[in-house]
Amino acid sequence: MKKAKSLLLALHVFVGIGALAGGLAAITNPDNPMGVTVDALENSPFSNFLIPGIILFAIIGVGNIVSAITLGLNHKLKGYVSSIFSWGLVIWIVVQCIMLNDIVALHIIFFTIGLVQAAISAIILFKHRQFPANLVLDFLGK
Repeated sequence: MKKAKSLLLALHVFVGIGALAGGLAAITNPDNPMGVTVDALENSPFSNFLIPGIILFAIIGVGNIVSAITLGLNHKLKGYVSSIFSWGLVIWIVVQCIMLNDIVALHIIFFTIGLVQAAISAIILFKHRQFPANLVLDFLGK
């Protein structure tokens, strides 16, 4: 379990730092962050990357850093916090693929990272018999 928790912490730090950097780039240069033109947003409700950048920075970036901190401090809510922001990453990637009308290698990589984070978070919830794992285990008679 220690290795899984260490992997989860590393993934949260990796995603968090990347999302903070990407979000900040989109906030400071919403018309052309990191070389991506607003043409990519033609199928989305956004005219530039400002709002997506704020969401990326605040929810995916800060959220994953908070998840890493709760894991590092072994906080009793670590499984919940990690699960919330893991699924947030998965949803972010799905919505991004729909809005950009495209799937690239980075989408697949970060979608997979989000699923791995969610799986390890679920393991933590089951290990500590926290909701909803406690209901499942009680139902199974374990």
